[in-house]
Amino acid sequence: MIAVENQAVENAIPKDASDEFTVPESNAFGQSFRDYEGSVRLSIVENCYRLHHINQTYDFVKRTREEYAKLNKAEMSIWEAIELLDNFVDDSDPDLDEPQIQHMLQTAEAMRKDYPNEDWLHLTALIHDVGKVLYFPKFGSLPQWAVVGDTFIVGCAYDKSIVYHKYLKENPDYNNPAYNTKLGVYSEGCGLENVLLTWGHDDYMYLVLKASGTTLPPAALSIIRYHSLHPWHLEGGYQYLMNDEDRENLKWSKLFAKYDLYSKSKVHIDVEKVKPYYESLVKKLKSCAEVGIEEIQQTITSLQVTVLDAQYKESTHVEDDDDDYDVDETAINGEDFVDRDEYEERIE
Repeated sequence: MIAVENQAVENAIPKDASDEFTVPESNAFGQSFRDYEGSVRLSIVENCYRLHHINQTYDFVKRTREEYAKLNKAEMSIWEAIELLDNFVDDSDPDLDEPQIQHMLQTAEAMRKDYPNEDWLHLTALIHDVGKVLYFPKFGSLPQWAVVGDTFIVGCAYDKSIVYHKYLKENPDYNNPAYNTKLGVYSEGCGLENVLLTWGHDDYMYLVLKASGTTLPPAALSIIRYHSLHPWHLEGGYQYLMNDEDRENLKWSKLFAKYDLYSKSKVHIDVEKVKPYYESLVKKLKSCAEVGIEEIQQTITSLQVTVLDAQYKESTHVEDDDDDYDVDETAINGEDFVDRDEYEERIE
C-alpha cells in the first residue's frame, strides 16, 4: 500500500485505528512529558538547547543546507543507518535516555498497532529520525546542537513558544532588523516549503527523500520535515506563513506528534523480531519505484560536511541546580565527552 494514491492519503486521516493511542500520565522517568525545568536530564538538555539557539543563525542554516544538499559523501543501507543509531542518545530529549533505535521502533510499532493497514505510516515512523546519523564521522560528526532538538523558522521573529527562549537573545539574528520582524525575509502565506528551519536531522532526511524520488506520499515528506517544528503543530505558531498545502498537512503532523512524543518507554522493542516486517516495507517501496531511481529506503546518501565557521560559541555546561544529579561526562553516546568539547572549541 506504500505507493498509494496521494489524493486519498492527503484528504483524510486513516479510519482504521484498532485501539486509539492513549498518552501516558508520565514519561520514562515518572515525570511530566516535555518538562524543560525539572527533567532529570536538565543539565544535558539545557546545554544542548543553549548551543542550538546561539549558533543556529539564518546564515549558518542557509550555508549548511546548501552544502548537505550536494549528496556527495557516503552511502549505507537503511538498516546500517538504523543500527548505527543504537549508539546514539538524543541530548535534547527530556523524556528518554535510551538509544535512538528504540525510539524509532517504539514510534513505528505504536502507529502500526493503531493503523495496521497504513504501512506508509509505519515506514515513515521508522525512518523519521534516521537523519541523526549526521552526528557520526561518516556523516560529518556534527555536534548535537546541529542535529537534534525542536526546530523553528529562521529569518523572521522567533516564536514565543520556543523552548529555552531566553538563549535566543545570544543569537546574532536576534537584534538583526533583517531577521527579527514578524515576516523577516518571507512574505505572508509564502508556504513552509519556502522557509528555512534550524538545521538538523529533519531537514536532512527530507532532502534525501526528495532527491531519491521516493514513492512515499507527500504527507510522509511533510511529517519528516516538520515533526520537530513544535511551535507550529503543537503551539499554533507561524499561521501567517502557511499556505493551503500547509493547512492540509498540519493534521498529519498533529497525528504523528502524539506517537513521536508519547510512545517513549524504557521497555525495549525486540529489533530482530520486528526487523523482517520493516524490511518487507523497504522491499515493497523499492518495487514501486521507477527503474533507475535509487530509493532512500535502500541506500542513504550522506551529504558533504559543512565547515563550521568561527562564530560558534564555546561549549560550556549549564549548571544543574540539583546537586544529587551527577552527569557522567566521560562516555555520552559511546564516545569521550571531552573529545566532543574539543571539537566544539575547534569550530569557534
